[in-house]
Amino acid sequence: MTTPSTPLAPRLRANMAKVPAYVAGKPAVAREGLEVFKLSSNENPYPPLPSVLTAITRAAATVNRYPDPVATQMVATIAQKWGVEPENLAAATGSVRLLAQLAEITCAPGDEVVYAWRSFEAYPITVAISDAVPVEVPLTADARHDLPAMLAAITERTRLVVLCSPNNPTGPALRRGELEDFLAQVPGDVLVVLDEAYREFVEDPEVPDGVDVFRAHPNVVVLRTFSKAYGLAGLRVGVAVAHPEVAGTLRKAATPFGVSAIAQAAVVASLQTAAEAELLHRVSALVAQRRVLVDGLRAQGWDVPDAQGNFLWLPVGEDAVPLAEAFAAEGLVVRAFAGAGIRVTVAEEAGNARFLEVAGALRAGRS
Repeated sequence: MTTPSTPLAPRLRANMAKVPAYVAGKPAVAREGLEVFKLSSNENPYPPLPSVLTAITRAAATVNRYPDPVATQMVATIAQKWGVEPENLAAATGSVRLLAQLAEITCAPGDEVVYAWRSFEAYPITVAISDAVPVEVPLTADARHDLPAMLAAITERTRLVVLCSPNNPTGPALRRGELEDFLAQVPGDVLVVLDEAYREFVEDPEVPDGVDVFRAHPNVVVLRTFSKAYGLAGLRVGVAVAHPEVAGTLRKAATPFGVSAIAQAAVVASLQTAAEAELLHRVSALVAQRRVLVDGLRAQGWDVPDAQGNFLWLPVGEDAVPLAEAFAAEGLVVRAFAGAGIRVTVAEEAGNARFLEVAGALRAGRS
């Protein structure tokens, strides 16, 4: 065997060159004389409940052992809470991992995945890694999914359609009538993914519960997460609700022992009656703060679409990056989407008040 004079580079899949990098929200960096707030990652600002911390501590004592690979107690607890059977559930390290598994079990190279854009930035990453073809359908002028255009984008090569409700980063959620009209026309062999990462923050009564939608449609999968409303972002637990064949195939595609024992224990503790009531009370407080932010920003003259998650959207176009930098200079770290807008997470009351104060001053400077 001849040794080449120039070392050969490892052969990587060609499609990986097309995979965009995920951009996380920047952390808040301490500044002397200035209180800083991180409003960039849609995190729950409240710390874990004492009962959840106790469960985490107990579970930590067994990290020398593998966790339950099928998360028996966690899955049973969730199934009872959501009114489904354990066979309808599949768990993974975050709902984004479940989305990747859905692409893996449905898409061959060249198959198509339809989703709205702009939406969750993990969608194009997931599609590109699976070597599928992304079909991005622009949002409407009011930052909503254009469901008629998405329906028209479905072809014989379409394997997945992803709907984000509420839509991250723009805020609006899909309403019952438009969603049912859409699903009635989607071919039955196309899997429709309803990504409900922010479901608990929805207050619009016309927005359906995805689990009810799943029950009525055999080609619908619902994704939920415990990162947002339940404040377990650092533990990475996502759950899919699907009909048995799809859920079972998702479990086959899962990373063995992916959901840690600590994460499983934290979810079970969070779903106990008293704990969940307290957590959802916190959600109600964040929703009230969201209203304050939206009303205050609109009164200042900002264009703010409907907001149903724990965040809001300022569609400022090419001003996104410089505006985010202006907020950062005042100790407020927001998430800029270059050329499109900025997303602002609803935070603790002091952070929201500070954001409104700075936004008012920046708006006056733009006038």
